[in-house]
Amino acid sequence: MSCIRFNTPAQRAQLRAAAPKRLSPEEFAAQHPAPPVTESKIHRLRLLAEHPNPKIRESVASSYHTPVELYERLARDADAGVRACVARNPATPCDLLRELAGDPVEAVRGWVAVNFFVPADVMLALAVDESPIVRGLAVWKMELASDALESGPLQSGQSGIELAEATT
Repeated sequence: MSCIRFNTPAQRAQLRAAAPKRLSPEEFAAQHPAPPVTESKIHRLRLLAEHPNPKIRESVASSYHTPVELYERLARDADAGVRACVARNPATPCDLLRELAGDPVEAVRGWVAVNFFVPADVMLALAVDESPIVRGLAVWKMELASDALESGPLQSGQSGIELAEATT
C-alpha cells in the first residue's frame, strides 16, 4: 500500500472551500489585542530592573513599556548585554542612543547602528567608528535607507563611508 495520496480536483476544491480564511497581520492583531499596560506592570518592571541577574535586566531593557528613567539607568548598567538591549529597543529615547553610540563595547554600538530611530548625526559618527563591524552595520543601514528613499543621500557609486567622511 502506498502512502501517497492523490486528491481529485473535486476533493481539492472541497478542501479549499473548507479552509479557514487567512487573516492579515492587522486583522489578527485586532482580534488578539495586547493587554493594557497597568501600574502593576510598570511596578514589576521597576522591581526587575534591580534584579542581580543581567538576563532579567535585559528583559526589562527590551520592553517597550519600560519608563524612560529605567532606560536611563539600564543604559549605564555594568553588563554590556543589558546596554545592548537598551540600544536595540525602538522605544529607547534618541538622547540615550546618542550616549550609547560612544559605548566602549562594540556590540552595543552595533545595536545602536541598526536601531531604526537612531539620529542621523549619530549614524554618520558610527559610519566612521573604529570598529569595522560597527562601520559596516552603519553603512549597510544607510545604504538600505538610501535605497528605500530612492533619492537618498548616497549618490550612485558613493559608499556610506565616503558620505560619512565628507560630512565629518
